[in-house]
Amino acid sequence: MGKRGRACVVVLGDLGRSPRMQYHALSLARQASFQVDIVSYGGSIPHEAVLNHPSIHIHTMAQPRFLQLLPKILYPVTLLLKAFIQFTMLLWFLFVKVPAPDIFLVQNPPSVPTLIAVKWASSWRRAAFVVDWHNFGYTLLALSLGRNNLLVFLYRWFENHYGKMATGSLCVTKAMQHELDQNWGVRAKVLYDQPPEFFRPALLEERHELFCRVKKDLCHPIGVYDFISGELENKEFNETLFTTKNNADISLKQNRPALVVSSTSWTPDENFGILLEAAVMYDRRVAARLKGSDTAEISEEQHLYPNLLFIITGKGPEKEMYEEKIKRLNLKHVAFRTMWLAAEDYPLLLGSADLGVCLHTSSSGLDLPMKVVDMFGCGLPVCSVSYSCIQELVKDGKNGLLFSSSTELADQLLILFKGFPRNCDALMSLKAGAMETGSSGRWATEWEDCAKPLITQVVSQIAD
Repeated sequence: MGKRGRACVVVLGDLGRSPRMQYHALSLARQASFQVDIVSYGGSIPHEAVLNHPSIHIHTMAQPRFLQLLPKILYPVTLLLKAFIQFTMLLWFLFVKVPAPDIFLVQNPPSVPTLIAVKWASSWRRAAFVVDWHNFGYTLLALSLGRNNLLVFLYRWFENHYGKMATGSLCVTKAMQHELDQNWGVRAKVLYDQPPEFFRPALLEERHELFCRVKKDLCHPIGVYDFISGELENKEFNETLFTTKNNADISLKQNRPALVVSSTSWTPDENFGILLEAAVMYDRRVAARLKGSDTAEISEEQHLYPNLLFIITGKGPEKEMYEEKIKRLNLKHVAFRTMWLAAEDYPLLLGSADLGVCLHTSSSGLDLPMKVVDMFGCGLPVCSVSYSCIQELVKDGKNGLLFSSSTELADQLLILFKGFPRNCDALMSLKAGAMETGSSGRWATEWEDCAKPLITQVVSQIAD
């Protein structure tokens, strides 16, 4: 496509936790026939499709971890020092270590110092400079410093100033496209997140094998002994919490708990407390129903509302705080497990679950949670926190439900799981909608239609 046949993808973060940029790299290699250099931090392991592609080359930068040792009172100084170190390292990689590309594609946020470094490198190496706007960096900084802080004001100026210098821009929603056009002077093309091909409903055999692999993780409760621990203690080798294998035949258990999955970065823009409060309400309401039933009705009530297992995936700063809260809940019909899955197992977990929960609210109110896109790719319906542009993705009552409080979420859990697993018509209706949404678009098609024409255009402009 370009005169050098090379692209550089820049992620000032953990590449393994930046799926959209991994998909960009794969599309640049597969659909545009580029040699692709990725400059990023290490940490989580990227998807094997990225690791194994012969045209993708990962360049890992070292993180300035010593800054974490500085006292919190020096936080503003730490931010400036961190930005300077990152800037110096980016210049070394982008000017020297990485072969000259036709195009730099950079994730935003973070904006400082990424946009400045990539702009300088693109000018020096006569390459196109494309920004993929996932959110606004200054709004994330404002979560910790406050909107009126001077550093937030300066950050927004840098983000705006250098963002306008890009030769091309992509963004994740129409709402963000409008904001960039009206208030930032940036013309961006919407590239919706879409699930790649490996996000799909899991086969029964894949479910069984996954549950066998994570059985040890499920055995260890967060804090107190719970119903999951008791059920797993007596399981045979060919039996899991959800499936049983008899010779070559695998089947789902009719008395299995419902599996609810939520993926979180454990950050302030996701109020995980809403999910904990809803879980407590569900637990108490089910317990109250059982307590109020006579002996003949108890069996029927037990089968009317299932026990719930919440598996929470992800890493982040507030994880330990919420795990301590979970330990004190003492729930009888609800259990929690937190875990970090391999990139190949995460789609299988989504494809094996019964419901997804999304607590993302967006610091800007203009981005969409990619985790929901992945869930829809696996045919998984979603209960999501409602905010300004979420309805670009979640169609309330069709492929998911929207809630604004823990009480609403608890009500939704009771409605959706009534009669589980055979007679939960409301859940099955949403699942059909999620399957339709997931099958209507895939990343490769979206990238071919929206991103590739832009990249072709800006690269040809630079070449001319």
